[in-house]
Amino acid sequence: MAKILAAGATAVALVAIAQPAFAVETHELPGAVMSLWWALPFAGLLLSIATGPLLFHHVWEHHYGKIAAGWAALVVIPLAVAFGIPTAGGAVLHTLLTEYMSFIILLFALYTISGGVLLAGNIHGTPLVNAGLLLVGAILASVIGTTGASMILIRPMLRANDNRPFNAHVVIFFIFLVSNIGGSLTPLGDPPLFVGFLRGVDFFWTTANLWRETLFTGGLVLVVFLALDLVLHRREGGMPTIKDPTPDTTVRLRASPICRCLPASSARSCFRRAGSQASASLSSASASSCRILCATPLS
Repeated sequence: MAKILAAGATAVALVAIAQPAFAVETHELPGAVMSLWWALPFAGLLLSIATGPLLFHHVWEHHYGKIAAGWAALVVIPLAVAFGIPTAGGAVLHTLLTEYMSFIILLFALYTISGGVLLAGNIHGTPLVNAGLLLVGAILASVIGTTGASMILIRPMLRANDNRPFNAHVVIFFIFLVSNIGGSLTPLGDPPLFVGFLRGVDFFWTTANLWRETLFTGGLVLVVFLALDLVLHRREGGMPTIKDPTPDTTVRLRASPICRCLPASSARSCFRRAGSQASASLSSASASSCRILCATPLS
């Protein structure tokens, strides 16, 4: 309870402090003249996230918050020195309250909705079945996000291939297609695209301008996976049979009733900023489709 109260007090304080920062339009960073050197701390943060769990996992496990704060300080302090404390403070608060919070709300909604959807049952993981699941996941990634599609489909994918001697490549290509490439067509699919949407980029701009690149990249990766899976599947034919720990059963879609009320409110809050008719229609459609998806209660 103390942590919740502290978080609430911090949020209220940030909102109160942010009012003068937002009111003064002159305190804006001159992004047009800033060099790429300002992006180095962000690159360092991404590199730490990628290598920390592998190279120094004990240090990363206990001090990842301090490491992230250190990289953030390497941006905020030079900004304050170069452009002044009011400008740097206004930029930080603007990013925190109008971009980061919106992103967290969207991510929370995707986690909550996807966590309440269970694809029960099991199928046999043949190369064609695996390729089909990856294709469906890649398509869903731009509709319910890479987070949502990954949460819903990773368990059926693991169950389908748990009796195969060679199955590590399935997860790797799942990360490529479902968790990354598939989310390239809408702001719902990928966090950087959502930040662009918050900054005024049209919601369907990526759909209209990146569908060829997405189709080529996704199709190429899927073909490579299918070829590799066919080779490994044939090699498994001469090996001892492994008993399937999850025998094939009928596939059923189950969902929690929480999905019925959450999508409408979360979608409206996420798309209210755009104010366009297309965004409003999309939010209503997303809410309606999710209500249909979640009509069956989780047992």
